[in-house]
Amino acid sequence: MVPCNDTDVYWFFTWSPSPDDKDVDKSSAATKQFVLTKLRSTNVPPQVLEAVERSEMNDVLAAPLRFRSPLSLPFASISKGNVCVAGDALHPTTPDLAQGACTALEDAVVLARCLGEALLLRTGDCAAEESHRVVEAALRRYADARRWRSAQLTGASYAVGFVQQSDHPAVGFLRDKLLSGVLAKTLLMMPDYDCGTLSSSGAC
Repeated sequence: MVPCNDTDVYWFFTWSPSPDDKDVDKSSAATKQFVLTKLRSTNVPPQVLEAVERSEMNDVLAAPLRFRSPLSLPFASISKGNVCVAGDALHPTTPDLAQGACTALEDAVVLARCLGEALLLRTGDCAAEESHRVVEAALRRYADARRWRSAQLTGASYAVGFVQQSDHPAVGFLRDKLLSGVLAKTLLMMPDYDCGTLSSSGAC
């Protein structure tokens, strides 16, 4: 739960569903009651409960999270020919880091810069084959630039989510007694990233 300004709060709730949870997303009221019931069974501060109780649920969504191993990204095909992937198609993450949309914007900046620089280097009215080659090379540079950043984000998101959500007693003990500072540092470190500018003088 993170304050956005004086009146708005961002919060999310994840859980491992059971057959009894099939109706949780049928209505906003059911979702809200489910979240509150789960929270009341834990040791969350009363301010958290109050924030959820006072939340307007009209814009709250419940959706399944799909797992993709972070280890697949270093070897994944991010671009092929004149096609590439970006956003959630490149780096699907759980909401634990709250960086999904921001990372997609990073992709957009790097992609636009790589394409812009490549197109500026074209000479005259080049043939379609040369244009395709120029774009293909630009997308490869984009893929190289985003590969490890994306792997870092998805790996950190998975690790933070696993530690926070685990029911294992040993993980819970480590989380509560030792890892809280590490998790907080990770949450603050991930957004601290400079993807560069759209200036044509920069490098991808």
